[in-house]
Amino acid sequence: MRAARTVLAGCLLGLLCLPPAVHGDQPPSAFDAEAAIRYSQSAIGRQLGDYAFLDRRGKPVGLTEHRGKPLVVNLVYTACTHTCPLIVQTLYHAVEVAQDALGPDSFSVLTIGFDSDQDTPARMRAYALSQGVDLPNWRFLSAERATVEKLSADLGFIYFPSPRGFDHLAQTTVIDPQGRVYRHVYGSDFEAPALVEPLKELVFGGRADFVSLEGLINRVKLFCTLYDPASERYKFDYSIFISMAVGLLSMIGIAVILVVAWRRSQQRAGGT
Repeated sequence: MRAARTVLAGCLLGLLCLPPAVHGDQPPSAFDAEAAIRYSQSAIGRQLGDYAFLDRRGKPVGLTEHRGKPLVVNLVYTACTHTCPLIVQTLYHAVEVAQDALGPDSFSVLTIGFDSDQDTPARMRAYALSQGVDLPNWRFLSAERATVEKLSADLGFIYFPSPRGFDHLAQTTVIDPQGRVYRHVYGSDFEAPALVEPLKELVFGGRADFVSLEGLINRVKLFCTLYDPASERYKFDYSIFISMAVGLLSMIGIAVILVVAWRRSQQRAGGT
């Protein structure tokens, strides 16, 4: 029920007005739940540009540095005291689960401040510390306003100034190794599999061919790495192999019985 409760209700902020619906990749002119989702979904498959950021120490970071493996991107503003911290904490748990299941170096995470005037490298550094984010391959970045606007357009992410800060879509985006938008996860309180499953598809499925041992192993991992709600972790499920082994042994047993029966019948036929 938690996931169902948060997919729409928990994922959207500031349902303040309902202007006429927009279609395709046309951005809405004000925050509207349905229009925001449609605009966000229109970004699926879109190639991200090569944008420049600053990390929390002021060091330049290029977006294309993260090509070659999946990337998770979410946009927040550091002055937010309600939804953004919840998004980051939810993402923290999901990333922990994903790194445990897929490997800490199998993907990267970028949290980017979209309030360019306030979200400086120093503010992003303080924000990361306040949220207790200490996982590997997770960067907190700042950018100029023009960069934020272009990146937001690529991601289908919208935000509007409001009396309490910003009204925006609670959106976490999975980018494929080629730099294309692969999946959006909506909600400020989503379940870990909502993020881990698309990452699993990219990490294991992208290399799951039948012509190499590595590809075969990745295909097995893709289908047999399953979420255990009790432990809130992914586990490799051996039961499918046990079932296959039992089935194979049963088929061999039946075949042996048929062969023995056939030979006995032949022997009886030859003795008459």
